[in-house]
Amino acid sequence: MIADNFRPSLSSIDIDEDTDGGRAGDCAVPWSEMSESMAWRDDREAFGLVLEQHRRDLVLLAYRFLGSVHDAEEAVQETAIRAWRGRAAFRGEASARTWLHRIATRVCLDLLRTRRGRVLPPSISGPADPTQPAPLSPPTEVVWLEPLPDAFVAGAEHDPAARYDLRESVSLAFIAALQSVPPRPRAVLLLRDVLGWTARETAEALELTVPAVNSALHRARTALRATHHRSGRDVVDAAPPADPVVRRLLRAYVRAWESDDIGGLLAAMRADVRLAMPPSPSWYAGRADVETLLRTWVFGPLRPRTGYRAVATIANGQAAVVFGSRAAGSPPTGVQVLDVADGRVRDVTIFVEPAIAAAFGWPA
Repeated sequence: MIADNFRPSLSSIDIDEDTDGGRAGDCAVPWSEMSESMAWRDDREAFGLVLEQHRRDLVLLAYRFLGSVHDAEEAVQETAIRAWRGRAAFRGEASARTWLHRIATRVCLDLLRTRRGRVLPPSISGPADPTQPAPLSPPTEVVWLEPLPDAFVAGAEHDPAARYDLRESVSLAFIAALQSVPPRPRAVLLLRDVLGWTARETAEALELTVPAVNSALHRARTALRATHHRSGRDVVDAAPPADPVVRRLLRAYVRAWESDDIGGLLAAMRADVRLAMPPSPSWYAGRADVETLLRTWVFGPLRPRTGYRAVATIANGQAAVVFGSRAAGSPPTGVQVLDVADGRVRDVTIFVEPAIAAAFGWPA
């Protein structure tokens, strides 16, 4: 599991001790919260413990920026390096969490300058014909959004005053919509509406004026509303995975998947369901086309000889399913993330990628 294995530690990072600290030195110093003494200056283990305390929140912030767990882990490693290099300039004017989030935000903005935005199939093309074979990859280079294992979300800190609650702020639809927001307004929206920072705190972190922050926030919210079917904690309508209705629905969905019960799967879906299967760029709209896809391909030539194994899990704070061959010893080959509304599945995003499935593993 990625979440279990990822441990950013200063003792494992090769750092040039003569560096002047780079951008990290511009940040406020939270070290009075980290230690009662100044021993942290030369104690990598003490620093590593502080970083570990906030690691999960840093990964979540970076994931919201970048749309990939792998990229988020890379960003947190760079955050650790910049923080350690800039430690001598710290003045203790902010908490450790705030200071590390400032550095991580700048790291993510730097990464976004050189990387393509991640997307899901509905954002690049119209619905496909389910009677035709789906292309295995898009005609042009596309970088796909990746799902988030629940191990990164469970136990994460969240400000109750933030506009978005924790589950909404990591939902697949929200992360996909964020990718359409330009990097700087995206940063403002994440700091203000997800982390719950004030306009002044956000301005200091991004080296902007308060009016510039307010303007960027307005642009970001407008862009988000254009692509996201929800717009804040007061109108979140998707039920959480722990909801009894969702749990019953997910159990029925898993049973249907494992027993080749296409009718049972369709009964769990809304009439306007959408289904996408990255890395294929194809996606399908409506229950009739999804039925054709399932009968013609998913439970036809794509079905493992021994049948499907499916296990319920959570991804992006949503109901999800890890699936693969039922053959003994077979690893999972994909992850399905379900968006449930009104007691039925509204969106199914099936990530057919063994590396992604390996990050989830077979849930116990």
